[in-house]
Amino acid sequence: MSTPPEALSASQIAEKSRDVEAVVPPEGADAIAHVPVRPIKVIRPPSFSLSTIFTGLRTLTQYSDLLYTLSLFRLNVRYKQSVLGWTWAALQPLALMGIYTLIFTRVTRVETGGVPYPVFVFSALLPWIFFSSTISNAVNGLVLYPNLLTKMYFPREIIPLSYVLAALTDFCIASVILMGVMTYYKVPLTLHLLYAIPIIVVLGGVAAAVALFLSAIQVRFRDMGLAMPFLLQIWMFTVPVVYSLQSVPERYRAIYLLDPIAGLIESFRQVVVHGAAPEPRSLAFCAGLTLIGLALSYAFFKSSEATMADVI
Repeated sequence: MSTPPEALSASQIAEKSRDVEAVVPPEGADAIAHVPVRPIKVIRPPSFSLSTIFTGLRTLTQYSDLLYTLSLFRLNVRYKQSVLGWTWAALQPLALMGIYTLIFTRVTRVETGGVPYPVFVFSALLPWIFFSSTISNAVNGLVLYPNLLTKMYFPREIIPLSYVLAALTDFCIASVILMGVMTYYKVPLTLHLLYAIPIIVVLGGVAAAVALFLSAIQVRFRDMGLAMPFLLQIWMFTVPVVYSLQSVPERYRAIYLLDPIAGLIESFRQVVVHGAAPEPRSLAFCAGLTLIGLALSYAFFKSSEATMADVI
């Protein structure tokens, strides 16, 4: 037989009240209707746009210390446990200079404008090695460090850009050797040598653009890394390294100079060896083309960055 409501004790009434409060919110049903709904965030790869470039550059500046650290790491690993150490930065262009001098002074002749051929070819080998070593190393940079891409966040472009800075350091070391070679052959140094600074800056921009574009492709298609040594060998003979621009037929020079590497190497040789100012239109064209290419390649890299860890 159930106990009538009036027979319930005070403690029993309090316990039932707590049970009711646990089921129904004290504010009632109206409070549930006013609960704010959280927006749904769908994570997608960044779009290919100008905003992607500016956002990426802002983030990159916050990680500038990591870029500096990785660049030093490239150099330390390259010359670690090496007997000659940093001397290797100058031995490669010196060895190539000796080989090309033997071929193009004994076997055949190349017009150099009165400049000794060792100085002539060495002055072009330095910017070319700076560019080619950057590309050959940076293409495989991302795929060599899959753990970094999958376990921590940082701007991925730091990896290919660190190869650009490492190659620039080697270029500066070899440039000291170039000054010594020019002194030995009594080639005068002029104030036009200062033009080499903006030329190398533009060349570094070209190297960075190509490195960003190809390294992003290499993550998905490993054929790029396998083909790059062969492509660089062909590319070297399409720019004025072992021969002068005057050796190219004049009717083809306009097409020939569409390659910014050809124009920049010729401009570098012009200001360093010949002691003349660079052709302003050629340098402006190379700088404009580099700026456009760097923006497009960086936007492409950032749009591919979000899915790199999934396919690497």
